[in-house]
Amino acid sequence: MTFERPAQLDIFEHSHDVALRNDALAAIDRRDAAAAADAADRLAAESPDDALLPALRELVATLVPPCTALFLDHDALAAARRELDERIAPAAQRAFGTKDAQAWLAPHWIELAQRAELLKFRPDRPQDHAAPLFMRAHQWKAAASAIASIENWRRQTQTLAWMAEAKLHAHGLGACWPVVAELAWLAPSALADLARRAVPDPLLCQLVRRFAAVFDGAGDESDLAWFPAWLLIDRPDLEAGLAHAPAAQNSAPERALRLLLELLGLERRGEHQALVERREALRSLSAPLYSAYLATR
Repeated sequence: MTFERPAQLDIFEHSHDVALRNDALAAIDRRDAAAAADAADRLAAESPDDALLPALRELVATLVPPCTALFLDHDALAAARRELDERIAPAAQRAFGTKDAQAWLAPHWIELAQRAELLKFRPDRPQDHAAPLFMRAHQWKAAASAIASIENWRRQTQTLAWMAEAKLHAHGLGACWPVVAELAWLAPSALADLARRAVPDPLLCQLVRRFAAVFDGAGDESDLAWFPAWLLIDRPDLEAGLAHAPAAQNSAPERALRLLLELLGLERRGEHQALVERREALRSLSAPLYSAYLATR
């Protein structure tokens, strides 16, 4: 971030307190504790009622050598996380604006994540773990590594949703289809939430919207359990990625994906009799999916 002084101060638009404020912001941005404290003190002396001064004071107080002591319990992490979220983050947003504040805060989130490495994931306290802290800092590969260390992360909605988001940002949608399929089967509403939020690749949102528009199912987010199987019909070019979706709970939507993978292979080989049998199996699993499949044949 840069804070530019005007080439020539205009008494109607610029004043000495503006220059002092910019000095403090620039020092805080480069984490120069002495210069920031000095600029804030000079601003307080010349303009004690400056609206930004309380936020500057809060941020100056954070410019201390980072703590490296590991958190030994979830309560200690929670207290530090709340201080960052409720006291420091609002001050940073007030000083820098939302976008630049996020970048300035990233090292603080990373510090908390690194100090949380001994803490196990607790489903009742999901935010008190290293993974979501790395995600707050947009450290997606570090987040994915932290999630992978959680026991049975594939079988828990929160951790599976985290992994889908982390991999999406770190590696792109093309590498994420297996975990997207798992999320659809385990927690379709979590997939809907991921698709709604801003992500690096808008294709996921576009495909989810198209699926919702054409799939004749229940008409709610539960339909997204069938999304991976439908993708094989609508986008057969995604076959390679979806074929690597690991075994989950053997639900009907998962079996439909496996069945469609079989059907695509049978079609390529021209095995007509086997095709008829497997198509009947698909119809018994899902009439809407069967209709979507026939419409493309």
